[in-house]
Amino acid sequence: MKRRHFLTSLGVLLISTALKVKAKIISGGMPWVVHAVRPPKPVVAGDWLYFNPLEVATVEAIADRLIPADELSIGGKEAGCAVFLDRQLAGDYGQAVSVYRLGPVIQDGIPQAGPQYKDTPAERYRTGLASINEASKAHYSGKTFSELTHEQQDDLLSKIETGDIPLAGVNGKFFFAQLIQNMREGFFADPIYGGNKDMASWKMLGFPGAQYDFRDVIDRRGEDLHIIPVSMVSNYEKS
Repeated sequence: MKRRHFLTSLGVLLISTALKVKAKIISGGMPWVVHAVRPPKPVVAGDWLYFNPLEVATVEAIADRLIPADELSIGGKEAGCAVFLDRQLAGDYGQAVSVYRLGPVIQDGIPQAGPQYKDTPAERYRTGLASINEASKAHYSGKTFSELTHEQQDDLLSKIETGDIPLAGVNGKFFFAQLIQNMREGFFADPIYGGNKDMASWKMLGFPGAQYDFRDVIDRRGEDLHIIPVSMVSNYEKS
């Protein structure tokens, strides 16, 4: 074999091998093994890891005003939104481990930039919930938020949302937006994280959850398939 032919053949072999390796990496290395990756450990309701008793009462009351129970589904408290948030604040989310906070921080920057913070979500919640209770006491004869009627709670939250009632130590409008976001996450996230009790929100929406695939029904378009939702909790128990 001539040297040039040998080098050409070697180059073709190397390129072919590289393409095969790249294809294998892109495809994830078929065949795909079901439940090969173990899901996170399910959150079990019990002792509170972050919230103190007053904060628990406040967050659960807020959860039920933001997501009230009705004929379609359970409310935010029963769904476990406070449990979900407690575990999040006690973990990486609460410590803002993936968020750049070294500054410069411009509190009143352009709207497109969104809120900017030096503090962590855990610190913000501690200050924000205390401020909500202080505002409640100031406007409703010394009563904490959880002691108010539903109408009073709605009124106070509405005025915090609009900025008509400021909160000490935090931007009330930004904090209210964070409450809304976190309550939604607790209500709609996989039950493995502590909220969405019995997959109540998924059943309300008809969302199938963490199904493996839909090959057996992919051609049945336009039908009500009556699919029972699946949580990652079941996958954790199998793994």
